Amino acid sequence: MVTLETPRLILRRWHEDDVAPMAAVNADPEVMRWIRDGSVRDERQTRGGIRAWESEWESQGFGLFAVEIRSTGELAGFTGLSVPHFLPEVLPAVEVGWRLGRSHWGQGLATEAAVAAVRFGFEERGLERIVSIAQVGNDASERIMTKLGMRPVRETVNPTCGRRVRVFELSSDQYLRRTP
Repeated sequence: MVTLETPRLILRRWHEDDVAPMAAVNADPEVMRWIRDGSVRDERQTRGGIRAWESEWESQGFGLFAVEIRSTGELAGFTGLSVPHFLPEVLPAVEVGWRLGRSHWGQGLATEAAVAAVRFGFEERGLERIVSIAQVGNDASERIMTKLGMRPVRETVNPTCGRRVRVFELSSDQYLRRTP
């Protein structure tokens, strides 16, 4: 089982007791504003999502990590790697993504977690390219992508919801040139 640690976070696989706190994150309309059509998700949907994320770990050797605050043990949300099947035009690709509860915004935690996930993808899983996808207007996510060294490569429409998205990209060569 893969576990990553950063100064403030533990990125780990999912536990049964993560369902309720992740469902609370998914039930917040402000958190979900930039996710697909903006719909919130309930506990049943969250449980199904976690099962799917764990299944991706088993089939791909990577997936979405539960993000735990080291000092408190609280679940903050997720970050990690997944295949963006919802946007076939970018495939084959692996996407880095994140979703944190509002109480964890504005502290650099999403960036800290995403840096660890990108490092894992390139250094541990040997990925050649990682993308990240954000709806147009989601400036906070685009700032994180820029901090990761990613650059915008296309703007298109998410066919699952009709919203415009920007695709950012980082190659393994670009990553290695940035890493001391």
